[in-house]
Amino acid sequence: MRKTLVLLAVGVVPLVVDAQAPAPWTQPPGLAREFTPLAPPEIASRPVPRLPDGRPDMSGPWVGGGSNNDIEADGGLKPGDLPLLPWARKLRDSRKEDDEPYLYCTPMSVPRVNPYPWRFVQAYTAEGPTHIFVLHENGDAGFVRQIFMDGRPHPAEPVPTWWGHSVGRWEDDTLVIDTVGYNDKFWFDSRGTPHTEQLHTIERWTRINYGTMTHDFTLDDPGAFSRPVQLRFTARAVPPGHEMMEYICTENNQYGLAGGIENIYRDKGYGLETPQP
Repeated sequence: MRKTLVLLAVGVVPLVVDAQAPAPWTQPPGLAREFTPLAPPEIASRPVPRLPDGRPDMSGPWVGGGSNNDIEADGGLKPGDLPLLPWARKLRDSRKEDDEPYLYCTPMSVPRVNPYPWRFVQAYTAEGPTHIFVLHENGDAGFVRQIFMDGRPHPAEPVPTWWGHSVGRWEDDTLVIDTVGYNDKFWFDSRGTPHTEQLHTIERWTRINYGTMTHDFTLDDPGAFSRPVQLRFTARAVPPGHEMMEYICTENNQYGLAGGIENIYRDKGYGLETPQP
């Protein structure tokens, strides 16, 4: 069910650009962004765009900024540095990529990304910021992560969910997102790195310029890790004029029933039961 569409220009980002189009730009190697172009250097180096209240405009669209193939390597650690408890390491090493829940149209969750665009949507009222929503183009289109920006605390006993319960705040120009209440169903990467419902994450997103945003990620899960882990990811902006496309995962899920392969998550409470005739 891997999507292989080329992102086309379908909208206009409200940014004034030079009248003369920049010269063709070749994407740097090793970024694993085969299907989504990145903003060229002359645009990426521009100043951080800001909202009327002076806060950074974090909207994007972006690519990257999280883990995909291997959270250990993607987050800047050396092989073997991820402090998994023995049971968690054994479980990860026994898993197969074809079995990961994400391939069955369940949410990627945090800090997962893929090579397709995503964006922050910042919501305001007259009193100030209320929410930030995170939208992903591929894989879990239709699933929206919400981050409460109105100062509310976490619930005392959150119901475990795919995205957890997220509250956000600003520290100068850095967006800080604190999340608890995750379920234990999603994988951190296609390698199968697990976690438990004790997972607590803190994300620190800082837009450095128009084209670059850093993501400092704290992973704390005493059920699966021997200590908290500090990871760093980098998101890159796509060029002005490019927007997210509609993609519905279940319409392209050829891996399962349509491909004649049994859905191993059937009847396991993920809401993916095969329809009966």
